[in-house]
Amino acid sequence: MTTLYGIRNCDTMKKAWSWLDAHGVAYAFHDYKKAGIDRATLERWSDALGWEALLNRAGTTFRKLPEADKADLTRDKAIDLMIAQPSMIKRPVLESGDTLLAGFKPEAYAAAALG
Repeated sequence: MTTLYGIRNCDTMKKAWSWLDAHGVAYAFHDYKKAGIDRATLERWSDALGWEALLNRAGTTFRKLPEADKADLTRDKAIDLMIAQPSMIKRPVLESGDTLLAGFKPEAYAAAALG
């Protein structure tokens, strides 16, 4: 089963949904804002992709953090931030079997043989 993780009001999410729909890929949507995200999932993703790939440093939520929160980031500190503010997780995260992708790139979705 393919699961797409993110938040509903996100332009990148809309692109991913459109791609999946156009390629006939069935998926479940996990909304961080409604369902949250647990530490074990973020740790597993961090181990697979690196916490740096998961943390959305370009977003408004991260940029508005106090400098002390942004300084000296470690894996555990980044995971704490993402749990506290799920909008700091790069969107979308797609999980399908052994495939795990952060962010939306049509070529990566195609290469993963999702559609």
